[in-house]
Amino acid sequence: MFVLGIESSCDETSVGIVDGDGNVLSNIISSQVDIHSFYGGIVPEVASRQHISHIQKVCLAALSEASIDWSDIKLIAVTNGPGLAGSLLVGVNFAKGLSASLGIPVFPVNHMDGHIYAAWAKTDQNKLLDFQSLVGEQNITCLVVSGGHTDLAILKKYGEIKLIGETKDDAAGEAFDKVARILGLRYPGGPEIQKVAEKTNEVDSLPRAWMKGTDNFSFSGLKTAVYNKVKKYKNDKNFSSYIPILANSFQESVVDVLFTKTINVALREKSSGIVLAGGVAANLPLRNQFLEHSPIPVAIPEFKLCTDNGAMIAMAGLVNYNLRTFSQDFDVKPNLRVGEL
Repeated sequence: MFVLGIESSCDETSVGIVDGDGNVLSNIISSQVDIHSFYGGIVPEVASRQHISHIQKVCLAALSEASIDWSDIKLIAVTNGPGLAGSLLVGVNFAKGLSASLGIPVFPVNHMDGHIYAAWAKTDQNKLLDFQSLVGEQNITCLVVSGGHTDLAILKKYGEIKLIGETKDDAAGEAFDKVARILGLRYPGGPEIQKVAEKTNEVDSLPRAWMKGTDNFSFSGLKTAVYNKVKKYKNDKNFSSYIPILANSFQESVVDVLFTKTINVALREKSSGIVLAGGVAANLPLRNQFLEHSPIPVAIPEFKLCTDNGAMIAMAGLVNYNLRTFSQDFDVKPNLRVGEL
């Protein structure tokens, strides 16, 4: 059995294919980053038009890479939320058209759940960890840091994900983009800040919003602190040498909060493991912090499975299909939260 997954929630047009055991056969991603970097952020109308232009070609490329034919596809999974409404519509309508023409079922996938289940997608670089076989017997703590979302959730069993903490203002990914703009760096901010921060080991003092008594996050104050530092020192003749220090300080603060709060939750919930997922999970300092210092086993998808991609949607679709928790009667839901269908 082969599952075709379609992802178009934001600015990546992607189609991935997995087999019935979760092996990734193809994962084609068409990125719009060069287009939107000109504007310093995502332009929804432009994103939608690019999806329309590329989705058929990306789908055919995924079939070619997997060395299978249309007749081999038995299921279609598609992101129906959260995301940009116009972008979601392109993927959902394309998926429904394929379903009708091929006579096979199509079902919706929560984009955030897709990021979590990417940790179960099998590739040469992404082997299953032992704790993943314990799903249903022990909790798994999931930190999903993707775009406008920074969520802590508990995976109790396949198909049952409980949101326990989320950002109350800027998400980590948003903060990276906004701070990059403050520092005069390019979009997207995450890779740019990481690259600039690598130029120094020095840090300046920046705040951490611990949101004590809750499992929630807040990064707006940290962003403002960086802005105030820039405003204070921008006329200094040595300001350019201060930018790497600020980038490193900001990145360290974000990593510290994400890691500490996640570990605290995992220990409290007696989790057997941790899944770190989403686009920000491609950040090397964050990955290394979890892999080197977590007292609990950690699964992180390989880099290509962290950013938005079709393979993670196909994987989530396979999970939902095996549980029979899907409906072909659905529409786009731009404001879905983790665990919602």
